Amino acid sequence: MGVLDRFEKGVERVVNSAFAHGRAEIKPVDMASALRRELDDRAAVVGRDRTVVPNEFTIELAADDFTQVETWGAETLADELATNVTEYAASQHYAFVGPVSVSFEENEVLDQGRFHTRSASVRGNVAPATARPNARHPLLDIDGQRYLLTGKTTVIGRGTEADIVVDDAGVSRKHLEIRVTDDGVIASDLGSTNGLYVEGHQVPAATLLDGNTLTIGRTRIMFWTGAESSRDDEEW
Repeated sequence: MGVLDRFEKGVERVVNSAFAHGRAEIKPVDMASALRRELDDRAAVVGRDRTVVPNEFTIELAADDFTQVETWGAETLADELATNVTEYAASQHYAFVGPVSVSFEENEVLDQGRFHTRSASVRGNVAPATARPNARHPLLDIDGQRYLLTGKTTVIGRGTEADIVVDDAGVSRKHLEIRVTDDGVIASDLGSTNGLYVEGHQVPAATLLDGNTLTIGRTRIMFWTGAESSRDDEEW
């Protein structure tokens, strides 16, 4: 099943009734295709094996279409579109510099049934893991979810202020910091209640090695760089 096919299956529950009655003037699959073209058109090679694409997208809609999207469920549809963009980027080996987001905006100038897309590359501390990790942009696998570290410092915790939020009562609001330095990647306990364990040993801080397992609360974190550092990657 292709990326767009999976998208259509996933979005059926959001807009099924609208399509069933033939009243939809715009189709989510057209939005997904437009976002994919946006990735291809704005892809920028910034280093060996690293092509960066936009990660924040705005879809401008005519007033009636904007109302229709709100009726479908704008937040759920935006999440489905963001997932589709992430899957497509992975298939093309594109890299993001921050988390992927999609939003909708009303544009009174547009005719019904037409839409415009805008995009931007907005740096964050983490991004969906669509590209191969390296020493400057290592990968964390947290209970099956994979994140590429795109900033120098990443905070993991239960609180919404963390860069990576984990749903674990045994994890403090700001539990763990991962810092990428010239001398290696350092994991530090941020004064948490239950501590940081690296390879089963409780430590206040540790320099991570490829393949290390970290534990906070009941959450297991795998750390990977995957290959030697590529020094011609993009500048911070």
